[in-house]
Amino acid sequence: MGSFLRHAGCVLVCLSGVTALAQEYPARPIRLIVPIGAGGGTDILARHVAQKLGERFRQAAIVENRPGAGSLIGTEYVAKAAPDGYTLLVGGIFNMVMNRALLKDLPYEPLRDFVPLGYISAYPFVLVARADLPGSSLQELVQYAKERPGKLTYGSAGLGTLQHVWGTILFKSLGLDMVHVPFKGAPAAHQEMLAGRLDVMLDNLSAAKHHVQAGRLKALAVSSAGRSPQLDGVPTLNETGLVSFEGESWFALFAPAGTPGPVLATLRSALAGINRDAEFAGRVERDGGRVLVIPPERHVAFLREEIERWSSLVTRYDVTVD
Repeated sequence: MGSFLRHAGCVLVCLSGVTALAQEYPARPIRLIVPIGAGGGTDILARHVAQKLGERFRQAAIVENRPGAGSLIGTEYVAKAAPDGYTLLVGGIFNMVMNRALLKDLPYEPLRDFVPLGYISAYPFVLVARADLPGSSLQELVQYAKERPGKLTYGSAGLGTLQHVWGTILFKSLGLDMVHVPFKGAPAAHQEMLAGRLDVMLDNLSAAKHHVQAGRLKALAVSSAGRSPQLDGVPTLNETGLVSFEGESWFALFAPAGTPGPVLATLRSALAGINRDAEFAGRVERDGGRVLVIPPERHVAFLREEIERWSSLVTRYDVTVD
């Protein structure tokens, strides 16, 4: 009897501690680590999320940029941070999936070292061509490129970026022999296209749509399952009937593995509320994206499926960062 009472007392103490933790969190500012530099799309999205978290928690949420080594430094930093809910990662397909697919000695394991708190948004890519490139459809581009093997170029924001990986997969799956030209960031590639020195690029719609809408670049297809409201006259890649390709650049918030359940629940509830926020959704849509809603019971499965899918395609089409 005495043993039973002692055990029951321990359970009650543990439960009361968990309840207190949930009630007290957050008791100090939360840091959102962005593993790339300030000013880009990931950073801007992180600041929108931080603002909304701060409003909901009545506690500061601070964005901290930790760029370097192609997002590895900031991501590894969060993987090794104290799992207390006060250091979170703004991640996405770029560091959770593509790094895992491309790099042999990744200093973190996405499925082991992180817990998804909630998926935030997803953005289609658009295949754009310089304005004076002959043809105005993917079919015409394919024909033109096949008549000139090894002559046409496609740009990217650098080795290992989505523009590089997805562009290589797309063009190889179309049976095209094209030359990849990596730049230090997408704006430099855009300038070369505008100057007529770079032929095509598969780029984030949010970054390229202004050039398309102004007539400076031609849009041939988008990578999402459905057409984009921002470029509703542009077909999807699948609609063309030439290739089976679908992908969106998605973003999510992650906590280090081992974060207490009550803290995870509090953060997930807050993120679900942000996803339902009309102002937040409007910001995402104006940038060419959509709010990405995935139920908590599917969080880990979605990440695993994305890693398996893109790792398989990277291997099949021999995409490397060497």
